[in-house]
Amino acid sequence: MKKIFPCIIILFYIFVNNASAQSPNSKADIFPKGTTIYENIPYANDTLKKHQLDIYLPPVKKLSYPLIVWIHGGAWMSNDKRADMDYMANTVKLFMDKGYALASIDYRHSTTAPFPAQIQDCNQAIEFLYENAAQYSIDDSKIALIGFSAGGHLASLLALSNNNHIKAFYPRGSTPKFKISVVFDFYGPSDLLTLKGNDNKDPKNPVTLLLGAMATERPDLAKRASPIYYVDKGDPPFLIVQGEKDQSVNPEQSVSLSDKLKKVGVKNELIIVPGAPHYGVMFDTESIRISIREFLDQYMK
Repeated sequence: MKKIFPCIIILFYIFVNNASAQSPNSKADIFPKGTTIYENIPYANDTLKKHQLDIYLPPVKKLSYPLIVWIHGGAWMSNDKRADMDYMANTVKLFMDKGYALASIDYRHSTTAPFPAQIQDCNQAIEFLYENAAQYSIDDSKIALIGFSAGGHLASLLALSNNNHIKAFYPRGSTPKFKISVVFDFYGPSDLLTLKGNDNKDPKNPVTLLLGAMATERPDLAKRASPIYYVDKGDPPFLIVQGEKDQSVNPEQSVSLSDKLKKVGVKNELIIVPGAPHYGVMFDTESIRISIREFLDQYMK
């Protein structure tokens, strides 16, 4: 494969600018009429804007809904909980039509708090949803994750480390009660040690900002933040979607994660989207939604 990844920073910034933070209610029109929306719910018992989440309940009313948690991308340094929804609008509609609650969560950016702040926030947000499931008509026994780019990395890391009891990944140091049923990982980095461009010496390199040091200088930190090193036979199933022409996350990241999951016997499917870049409407196709539906029907019923 051609070594096209040294432009990682430019491409990450393009992604950030094209999927910028959204104003309140800006995504409401994506959801079906009759959707119940709870906005800007604080999940960490503080006033930080990045410690908020939104919940969307389908128009068809039920006593409880299985939950899909949406983790946005943005190079760990930008965007908010409503990012990625525009170009994935048909997938959002699929979740609503099939009767799933959707919770989109914010987390602290690497520009204000280095790793593990991001994974702590994701864990705390899901623990909040688990503990308050009855209030929001959520089935706390059926929780799926979907993440995009940096959000795919966080979704994978959270799910794979869930049974490893990494105290630093939880704000109170205690293992959460929730379990993850299935993960939808869209072009998320799986190994920061082999992510192309991680040796770029620009201090604004997204990986350097995340870790607080260059991955090549602190391989211990890079490994600690890499989902692939937490894979074991007790992990949930994965649907991994990767663009063939992705210049921000080299496709080998997804291939390696899929291979390692297979080696330990974890059910997973890898979809390489022909000609697809790092993000966009090429990932919101019927063929990919068919695979999503199959995973939901098999692991969330």
